[in-house]
Amino acid sequence: MASSTSMSVVAVVLLVLAAAQPARADPACYSGLFNFGDSLSDTGNYHFVFPDDIREPALRLPYGETFFNRSTGRFSNGRLIVDFIAEALELPFVRPYRSGGSAEDFARGANFAVGGATALSPEFFEENDAPLPNPDTVCLDKELDWFRDLLKLLCPNDLADCTNMMDKSLFLVGEIGGNDYNLPIFTDMSFEKIRTFTPSVIAKISSAVTKLIELGAKTLLVPGNLPIGCVPAYLMRFESDEAEYYEPGTGCIRWMNEFSQYHNKLLVDELEKLRKLHPGVAIIYADYYGAAMKVFRSPEQFGIKYPLVACCGGEGFYGVSETGGCGYGEYKVRDDPEKYGSWDGFHPSEAVYKAIANGLLIGSYTQPPIATTTNSCRQLTEVVSSFENKFLDSQLEPNV
Repeated sequence: MASSTSMSVVAVVLLVLAAAQPARADPACYSGLFNFGDSLSDTGNYHFVFPDDIREPALRLPYGETFFNRSTGRFSNGRLIVDFIAEALELPFVRPYRSGGSAEDFARGANFAVGGATALSPEFFEENDAPLPNPDTVCLDKELDWFRDLLKLLCPNDLADCTNMMDKSLFLVGEIGGNDYNLPIFTDMSFEKIRTFTPSVIAKISSAVTKLIELGAKTLLVPGNLPIGCVPAYLMRFESDEAEYYEPGTGCIRWMNEFSQYHNKLLVDELEKLRKLHPGVAIIYADYYGAAMKVFRSPEQFGIKYPLVACCGGEGFYGVSETGGCGYGEYKVRDDPEKYGSWDGFHPSEAVYKAIANGLLIGSYTQPPIATTTNSCRQLTEVVSSFENKFLDSQLEPNV
C-alpha cells in the first residue's frame, strides 16, 4: 500500500500539472455558461452599472495586470474562477451582460455578476437597520430580471426556442451572499443580528436556483462562501493578541471561518432539498471554502508564500492599512503576485482562484462531482483518471 507521504506527493504533482495544463473537456460538454454573483465573478458589469463611479480602483490598473495587462473590471489581478471554468470547458470568457446588445454577443453565455451585489434586496437591509454602501446596489433578483430580458432577446418569438440552450448550458449561481454580511460586520453590527440574516440569504439563493430551473436550467453549480476569516482586511480589522482567537496552522480568524461554515451548512442542506424536488436536474454544490482552505493550510503546494497578505495594498502586516488600499491612497504593488493569497485585501489573487477552480474541476470539491454529473462531460473524468493512474503507477515503481 502506498504511504500517506507518497499519496501527498501524488496530490502535489497532480495540482502542479493541473496548473500547468488546465483540465479540458469535450467542446460538447456545455454550449454556454451563465453566471450570477458579486465581485468574485464580475467580469466587467460594474463599469456599466455604475458608469459615474470614478473612485472604484478595480476599473483601472493595477487591477488586471497579471493576465490581461489592462483593467477589465475584474476585482483581481487576473482571471477569476468563472474564467478558469470557461477555459476548461473550451468556452470563451463569459461576456458581461451589460456590455452587449445583440443576441450574437451572448451566443455562448452571459455574466450577470456585479461587484457589490447582494443576495438580499435593499429593502431587507432597510427593514433590519443594516447598512448598504449604495442604494442602487444590485441584488440577485435584479440579475435574474436581466437574465429573463436576455431570454427575450435570444428567443424573441417563443421562449420555448431557448430550451436546447438551457439544456446544454452550465449555470453558476454565486458565490453570492458575502456582501450581505461584509458591511454589517465592518460597521460593528451585532454578530448575533448578522447571523439571523443567513437563513434569508440561503432562501434567496434557493429561490434563484428554483426560478432558473423553472426557466429550463438543467445543470447548476452553486458555490458556498469562502473562509472570510482568512481575508486580510478582516484580519487587520479584528486583530487580537489571543492565540486561541486564530486557527492553528493557518492564522485565520476562528469565529469568522465558523460563520462561513454555518452559511455553507445551511446552503448544503437547502440544495439537498432542491435535489429531491427536481430529480431530473443536476444541482452541484461548489465547496469554495474547502478548496480555499487547502491553499491556506498548505500554501507551498500552490507556490504561495504569503497566503494571508495582500499583494496590492498598504504597509500593514497583512498588506492592508487604513490609509489606503489597492489603487488609492498610500499603497504599493508587491512583486510576484503569484506568491500572494490575496490581491487587494478583500479579493483572492489569480493564483488562489486558479487553485479553487482546479479543486472544483479535477478535485473533490464539488458535490456531486462535476466531472461525473452528466454523460456529456465524461472527458473531465478521463482527465482526472489519467493523471491519477500515471502518478500512482510511478509511485509504485521500485527505486533504482
